[in-house]
Amino acid sequence: MPRQHITQRKIAEHVQRLGELYPPIVLDSVDRTIKNPEQVAKRYGHVIDYLARVELEVDRNVLELLVLLPDIDDTNKTFYSQVWQPQEIQHGLILDRLQQDLGRTAATPHLDVSFRIKILGALAGLKPVQDIAKLLYFLTGASTERQAVLAYNQINDGMKQLGETAISETIITPIKQQEPGHFAFYQMSATAMIQDKILRPWQLFLTRVLRERSYNLVGTNAMKEYKADMGGVIVDLGLDADLEGYAREVGRVENRLLWAHRQGMDFPPYILRAIRESVDLYRERLERHLLPSI
Repeated sequence: MPRQHITQRKIAEHVQRLGELYPPIVLDSVDRTIKNPEQVAKRYGHVIDYLARVELEVDRNVLELLVLLPDIDDTNKTFYSQVWQPQEIQHGLILDRLQQDLGRTAATPHLDVSFRIKILGALAGLKPVQDIAKLLYFLTGASTERQAVLAYNQINDGMKQLGETAISETIITPIKQQEPGHFAFYQMSATAMIQDKILRPWQLFLTRVLRERSYNLVGTNAMKEYKADMGGVIVDLGLDADLEGYAREVGRVENRLLWAHRQGMDFPPYILRAIRESVDLYRERLERHLLPSI
């Protein structure tokens, strides 16, 4: 646990700073110059496709929040409606324009709220259930934003190596500057719930069970096709060279908050399982495409 106690006031001040420091990126403000479209598309086309779709799915994420957290407080409402959603939707629009500039198909975001979310939402009127849903939401947000930070860092380094300075400086860098603040919000919020002992032991136990059974990587939406797509992102970014290290980075918040009683555990095993499943599905897809047709 951090030595400094995280108060709701500190979280509210963080949200206010995010809104003041990082207004949504205007589409016309980016330089869409691409020196070598074929090279960029070959190396990062699939990754940009995936990230554009995920960022554009923020509207569904907001609908899920309204279902899961009907009594959400003002700080959270300000974060998702005035900071997070406006920033993320612009990320999606800019990346979608970039992928079309590369000659690729426009993104098709998945905007249907899942049946599982609707079932949990039906119980969210009960305070103990809503507390569990809230912690799950914060943990999911922290995991998702950490994956985004790692992805944008890798893409930015790659664009610099390719000499694509316009993409790096006016698209990827501004986007990646906004993601750590989102991660910090989720991390602070989840930590505050644990510090303040909002959840009783039985609620924490149920949270661990639900998290282990429902964990998914960003944008996979518990769908096999999207899981394979995410596996391609992991491979294209070179993150498959150290899957355990990637799992450690992605799962560090919930490892500290949910599983502190498990001494010596570097990351929750279900995160590594999800990563390996995505990579395996992607490689199986490649093998199928390489097989000669009969």
